[in-house]
Amino acid sequence: MKVTVLAGGVGGARFLMGLRGLLAADPGDHEITAIVNTGDDAWVAGLRVTPDLDTIMYMLAGVNDAVRGWGRAGESERVSAELTAWGVGWPWFTLGDLDLGAHIARTSWLREGVPLSDDVTRLTSRWPIGARLIPSPDDDVETWVEVDDPDSGIRSMHFQEWWVRHRSSLPARAFEQRGVADATPAAGVLDAISDADVVVVGPSNPVVSIGTILGIPRIADAIRSTAAPVVGVSPIIGGAVVRGMADACLTAIGVETAADAVALHYGSRASGGLLDGWLVDAVDIELVPNVEAAGVTARAVPLWLRDPVTSAALASEALSLAADVRR
Repeated sequence: MKVTVLAGGVGGARFLMGLRGLLAADPGDHEITAIVNTGDDAWVAGLRVTPDLDTIMYMLAGVNDAVRGWGRAGESERVSAELTAWGVGWPWFTLGDLDLGAHIARTSWLREGVPLSDDVTRLTSRWPIGARLIPSPDDDVETWVEVDDPDSGIRSMHFQEWWVRHRSSLPARAFEQRGVADATPAAGVLDAISDADVVVVGPSNPVVSIGTILGIPRIADAIRSTAAPVVGVSPIIGGAVVRGMADACLTAIGVETAADAVALHYGSRASGGLLDGWLVDAVDIELVPNVEAAGVTARAVPLWLRDPVTSAALASEALSLAADVRR
């Protein structure tokens, strides 16, 4: 079975962990491909930093910092402290020393002309991660946020400044994916969608993660035209975000923080949208009729990704829903 997952950050990584565990226990040949958000990427101290790609890589490799939820386990931060002392980079954006090794290697290859997708292949080959990671584009695409700053009025800042420095406390007015209109899908992205047996829209931020992936020209069209069933997992449980700031992002684009509202935002493939099926949490079972009225088959199942067992169970529910949609 070939499963392609649109993923960003910790939610996408945990779903991929469960999917990998589920398929590893199933006889037969399986391929997992993750098309990963790059809108969080940034140039910091002359280095290209790719937070979502790295978070997923580290988690699948088993070397992630499970307490902080980002970076490598057993990190030191001596280099970041030195950069701050010299006034280089973002003092509020700490990079661990082990993590910097990945950024230095990636940047070195980029400057040699190696595309980001090949850089990711080189980095992930260090560990048996059980999946192929592909950046949605090789081009630089970065998310910027227009905010209402009480001190300086309306202004734009990089997504990382809004999220990491300000913890999304400044009201977001709009999100802009700079470079997205001129970007092209990285090598392998469109084939991973068209050749898949199942496409999963992972439980990641609908605006700045999944939304950035879908904004790359041709990717959304490829999802609409694939022969595979397309199912999604809600990142909203009981009207609240599971992790991160999806609620602030959804508010900025006029979408309610609710599992059914996100499904309607993606839309039904039968009506020109993206989804055939949608999973909501058991606490949101009353929202299932709203989703199905829009032409999307819906199920209410446990969505919390607490450990390998619950993550594998959710992956199983996603594949089961895809099978029902296919029939």
